[in-house]
Amino acid sequence: MPAFNAIPPTPDRFDQLVAEPNDYAIGQPAEKQIKTDAFLEHPPIEAQIEWVVDCLIGDATPNEAIDVSTKSQFSEFDMATSALAVNGWCVVSNFLSRSETEALSTECMAMHDAQLLTPARVGANHAATLLRGDSTHWFQPDALSARQQVFADRIEALRNRLNRELFLGLVDSESHYAVYPPGAGYARHLDCLRDSDSRVISAVFYLNEAWQDAEGGALRLYLADQTYHDVFPRAGTLLLFLSAEFEHEVLPATRRRMSIACWMKQRA
Repeated sequence: MPAFNAIPPTPDRFDQLVAEPNDYAIGQPAEKQIKTDAFLEHPPIEAQIEWVVDCLIGDATPNEAIDVSTKSQFSEFDMATSALAVNGWCVVSNFLSRSETEALSTECMAMHDAQLLTPARVGANHAATLLRGDSTHWFQPDALSARQQVFADRIEALRNRLNRELFLGLVDSESHYAVYPPGAGYARHLDCLRDSDSRVISAVFYLNEAWQDAEGGALRLYLADQTYHDVFPRAGTLLLFLSAEFEHEVLPATRRRMSIACWMKQRA
């Protein structure tokens, strides 16, 4: 996929764009419009990506977590899309309502306690490893629970927005619950599978109510300027980043840590 000319944020300056949502509401001229089928089959050249980014971003700079719960249906993802285009990553708060997040948390915890999650494996060959200490349960697209369907629908809406605004050619997604026991983590890594570039956007949605920074468990995202940004796993928070660009790790926590890991994919 084309590389964004991203300017990495400093760890203490990211989260919300200063510009108002209306600043990004710049319509495309008719000749710039690209139909969905066309950009799925033929990703645009870098110049097209830069044109879209210029229209969406202007000179906006990030400040704090983007809260999409207060946006209209048509603009709620605009700020997240803009931040992702400029920086390659963004943090979104209140991606789902509190009740929806609590329902997923309850289901994840119940499945874990019923031993329906299995020790996580890595790579295309699903090899056992000591690099990570979580257990997972993959969502089955044709057998989603009602709670999982709410998350899947929301991710689908975000995927469609990213395609429409950034022409990423995302065709589907895959997700799983992940539960880390106290003291467990995941060593520094990239999300891209060996010999496959299908994963384009990584998304992590957190399910942990009343999480305190002192409890640890942050996802540490390593940035291009050799700094890092820690995202703590507070309920309702969604982290998005380019799968092939950002190494990251999960730091150990003092309590059980629950999340949904998701990848938005292009055709391999």
